[in-house]
Amino acid sequence: MIQIFSTFEHSMYLELAITALEKYGIRKERILVVPLANRKEERNLFDTLHRADGVSLIDIGMAMATGFSVIGASIGFILSWGPIYWGLIGAASGFVLGFCIKLFYLKTVDKKKQLLKGEHAEVILVVDCDDAMAERVEDCLWDHLAIGVARSPI
Repeated sequence: MIQIFSTFEHSMYLELAITALEKYGIRKERILVVPLANRKEERNLFDTLHRADGVSLIDIGMAMATGFSVIGASIGFILSWGPIYWGLIGAASGFVLGFCIKLFYLKTVDKKKQLLKGEHAEVILVVDCDDAMAERVEDCLWDHLAIGVARSPI
C-alpha cells in the first residue's frame, strides 16, 4: 500500500479528481480530503531576531538614500553648507522617503494581494492505493491540476 499526498486549490478540479479516482476503483474510504485554514492574523512588518519573513523595509530606502546623497553632494558644491552636509541631508531624506514608500506599499497594495490570495484556500488530498495503481493515481492528480504530489509508503 502507498499513500499519495497532493495539494489542490479549492476548485472544481478537486471534485473532478476525486470522481476520476472513484472511477479507477478507489473506494471513498481510501480518499481523505483536508481543507487548510487561512491565516487570520495580520503579518508583522518588523522582523525579530527569531522570526523573519523575508520582506525588507529598507531596500527602497537605501537605494533612494544613495541617489539623494549623490544629488545632495553635487548640489552642495554651490550651496553654503558644502557637499558633505548636503550629501548627509540627501541620504537621510532619501532613506526616510523610501522607507515611507515601502511601508505604504506593504500596508495598502500588498495587503490587498494577500487578502485576494487568501480567498483561494488549498486542500490536501490523501489517497491510499495499491502499488500497481500508484502511477495511475499520480497521473490522474497531475491531469486535474494538482499543485504538488508526493508518495509515501505506509
